[in-house]
Amino acid sequence: MQIPENILVLIEKYQAGRITADEKTLLDKWYHSFNDNEIEFTAGKDETEQQIAERIKSRLLNTIHREYAESGTRRKWQIPVAAAAAVLVLLSIGIYVMVTSKPTKKEIAKIAAPVPGMKTEITPGGNKALLVLADGSTIILDSTANGTISEQGNIKVQKLSNGLLAYTVNGKLISEKDEAFFNTISTPRGGQYQVTLSDGTKVWLNAASSIRFPVVFIGKERRVEITGEAYFEVAKNKAMPFKVKASSSEIEVLGTHFNVNSYDDEASMRTTLLEGSVKVSAGNQQSKFLKPGQQAGISKEGRIDVMSGVDTEEAVAWKNGLFIFNSTDVKSIMRQISRWYDVDVEYRGNVNLHFTGQLTRNENVARVFEKIALTEEVHFKIDGKKIIVSP
Repeated sequence: MQIPENILVLIEKYQAGRITADEKTLLDKWYHSFNDNEIEFTAGKDETEQQIAERIKSRLLNTIHREYAESGTRRKWQIPVAAAAAVLVLLSIGIYVMVTSKPTKKEIAKIAAPVPGMKTEITPGGNKALLVLADGSTIILDSTANGTISEQGNIKVQKLSNGLLAYTVNGKLISEKDEAFFNTISTPRGGQYQVTLSDGTKVWLNAASSIRFPVVFIGKERRVEITGEAYFEVAKNKAMPFKVKASSSEIEVLGTHFNVNSYDDEASMRTTLLEGSVKVSAGNQQSKFLKPGQQAGISKEGRIDVMSGVDTEEAVAWKNGLFIFNSTDVKSIMRQISRWYDVDVEYRGNVNLHFTGQLTRNENVARVFEKIALTEEVHFKIDGKKIIVSP
């Protein structure tokens, strides 16, 4: 591991929090260009992830210290820099790989060189959505200029400077006798969008998702319908409960923050509560109340299972521009990647792996695979807009 002296200086500045954007770019380029041999650790039978990480850090430190000893260029700051270098490499990789295979279980933490053959640029998604108005006309939101894009009765639809969509009641009050205009916003694979409804409720849509809603809420309740995945920050109104219909289930709230994952290709529909309280009902009228930190899973058969102490950050990672994996199986990971990068996935052979870690959603897909630190037990090949996964 030959570390140039100018890079050592940048690592020290990175550790101290004094690195500039240009210097950080240079440091990133160095990390992604160096092609050292892979360092592989096979975990002991009862060894934890923390113990594995400590062994990785120890080996990195020993390597760096050995380099300093051989170079004979010690300086007073080289020891903290050595620690910074080890931490930097670990943080740059950003993930541990937990590999499960049959008939035996093998756990590996591995630092991998860039994956060969992944030169294809498959870029991440962005703010893309289609608005369908009450009269059936459509507006492509990502290519529409900011400002007022539609007026429906007393309702003004505005695209804001930050790219978000807002519905506002313009002028007189709306009564129960007024006609309710319904709009639909849908995102493609590789798209996401945020909208503020007329009552002030904020909704984030993940890729391949949609929401149907009245441009103004009238009557005794506020009701919307979604497909795919959405995160809600519901404006409080005790006199007018907010209800979300997703597949064959319904979520009822007064004012709260929660996430709904209702993709058809997932095993169950999941509602995760971050703040407030909600009542989740299934098609058979079974219902459960959730507290913050709980998640309700509704099976295809309508059974509701409630889990406590879930990782709410993992549930809403997509909204915050992240992938967070917690011993997540590779097929679940690839479903997320398929939606966000608008790619198809093909499996060749039995792939039974689980990954833990955090990645950003703003990098091309080859870089994502590189940071997942691929092991020899799985291979990813990019073929146009298709990703082939094999043992």
